[in-house]
Amino acid sequence: MARTKLSPQNHGHTIQATMLVHDAWMRLVDDDGVSFENRAHFFSAAAEAMRRILVESAIRRLSKKRGEGAEHVDVSEVEIIAPSGTDDELLAVHDSLERLAAVDRGKADLVKLRYFAGITIEETAALLNISIPTANRYWTYARAWLHQDILEARRKNN
Repeated sequence: MARTKLSPQNHGHTIQATMLVHDAWMRLVDDDGVSFENRAHFFSAAAEAMRRILVESAIRRLSKKRGEGAEHVDVSEVEIIAPSGTDDELLAVHDSLERLAAVDRGKADLVKLRYFAGITIEETAALLNISIPTANRYWTYARAWLHQDILEARRKNN
């Protein structure tokens, strides 16, 4: 799944899928006695961990673009490619997804699994214990909601 998300959509960024998976795994098992209730719980936690890693990386890259004069680069801090689009787009999706979660957690969870973990609609439906038609309706609604929310946020900022 990570390899699919890290396809060469942004040629300016480099990281291996194994690094994203490793970092996400380290975040998941950072707490002692970590356990997952079921497969859906694991994938949901993994998608959230990957989302946070990608967002943090985008914030770092954007702050460097805007003049942060970091002289020393730690080898362990490898650039991570966004699932699609630019860092600005990733952060816009992240912010909008937070707003969607406040309105409808189920649809936000579906977006996290699809967008950040790259899970198919069928697998997502199974993980969330909903039917495939319901998952398709949620996905269509959430995409439209996020699109509209991002447009409104951009209008407010301009």
